[in-house]
Amino acid sequence: MKDLVSKINAEFEIFKTESESLIEKGVKAAGTRARKSSLELEKLFKEFRKVSVEAAKK
Repeated sequence: MKDLVSKINAEFEIFKTESESLIEKGVKAAGTRARKSSLELEKLFKEFRKVSVEAAKK
């Protein structure tokens, strides 16, 4: 689970950087990268939810 949390943190940093570039600098390509990152975060959060439920059952 630690590996999964590390992946979530890394992807969130990517999202944060790209979204700030979009908002502050107006870089349109950063918006695309931020949206892609948000989809990856969604997948990782679903996996985390699955893993944490399994861990709680033990």
